[in-house]
Amino acid sequence: MTQFRTQPQHAHRLRALHERGLILPCAWDAVSARALQQAGSPAIGTSSAAVAFALGFPDGQVAPRDTLLAALERTLNAVTVPVTADLEGGYADTPQGVADTVRTALSLGAAGLNLEDATGQPDRPLLPVDQQVDRLRAARAAADVLGVPAYLNARTDTYLSGYGDTDADRLDETVRRGRAYLRAGADSVFVPGLTDLGTLRTLRDRLGGPLAVMHAPGGPDAHTLLRAGASRVSTGPSLFLAAVGHAAALSAGLREQGTLDPAGALTFGTVQGWFSRSPA
Repeated sequence: MTQFRTQPQHAHRLRALHERGLILPCAWDAVSARALQQAGSPAIGTSSAAVAFALGFPDGQVAPRDTLLAALERTLNAVTVPVTADLEGGYADTPQGVADTVRTALSLGAAGLNLEDATGQPDRPLLPVDQQVDRLRAARAAADVLGVPAYLNARTDTYLSGYGDTDADRLDETVRRGRAYLRAGADSVFVPGLTDLGTLRTLRDRLGGPLAVMHAPGGPDAHTLLRAGASRVSTGPSLFLAAVGHAAALSAGLREQGTLDPAGALTFGTVQGWFSRSPA
């Protein structure tokens, strides 16, 4: 990776979009990011799961850090809208390592980032709060040194991991973690797996800060989630899974009927043109 292009203006733009309520589609590579930009998205996220799958790895910080950052660089170079990067746990075991990952991502042009408290360990699914607080503080300090007001989205997996014995336990732990993460410098608290509108409203009120959620197919639509109090609704790996599923269905049709019928498909010339000129 050789291109360094910190873009504070993109970070300011990303903050303004969150203040209005942001629907954030998530890309997995350069061409998917360009497609989302061409479709009119004012900002784009990356999905760590989708990026890993596209590279041939499982989710959960298994792919090499440099491989993931190289993929992020290609995505950033393909578009001109702000991009917020899903950095999972920072691909490091220490706050200093997280800070190094954050510096690299922002130096490549990312405008924001996700950092999560999931460990991937069934017997200890969440990092202790104080450890995650140290990592978030290190991430914020790294951004400050670069002069990039990066939008820091602190993810907690209390709902995805099924934390606690009751719904009340899960909510209370999410509030405890979320408040600590906001105090540590996070701009919003991201709670994937939360789809109940009543719980979303309660959590938003108790947090006292912005709340981000993930749209779940079959769950409330993104506009309803924003009206319920979310500041951001992202897609996670859903677009990737839909695209791959559609490709598989088309392939099955080709095998059985001998033809493709890709309704709404882009032309080769259109996609070729995206990469034969500047990203604008």
